[in-house]
Amino acid sequence: MSAAHRYVVVQQDTASNERLTVMLFETAVRHMRVAMGHLEKKRRPAAMPLLAKASTIVGHLHATLRRDVAPRLVDELAELYTFTVARLTRAMATGNPADVREAERAFAPIADGFARAIAIEAQRTTSPKP
Repeated sequence: MSAAHRYVVVQQDTASNERLTVMLFETAVRHMRVAMGHLEKKRRPAAMPLLAKASTIVGHLHATLRRDVAPRLVDELAELYTFTVARLTRAMATGNPADVREAERAFAPIADGFARAIAIEAQRTTSPKP
């Protein structure tokens, strides 16, 4: 096992649930962007596993939504996640990078917003109280 791989394993094993969720968002976006690049270069076989992984991650995030906590927000997120998975699935079927671009444009702001919210909360909880 390389040093870089060991670092990633330790990072995952010691991360909070919030940080793990951010890592899932980041990984899904990264897979979408790399897959889109492959599709733009007509390398569909290289894109397929990345699209499948991104779709699986978005599906997992959708499954973990807790409607009892924030029904309206969950409904909106569920709609965006469903749209994202549908576009990724269509991209796998057609090989069209525009479908991945649409999925990434819908999903990336959610990923960014969640990461910022977690960073703000972490800063708030670790800042010294006056």
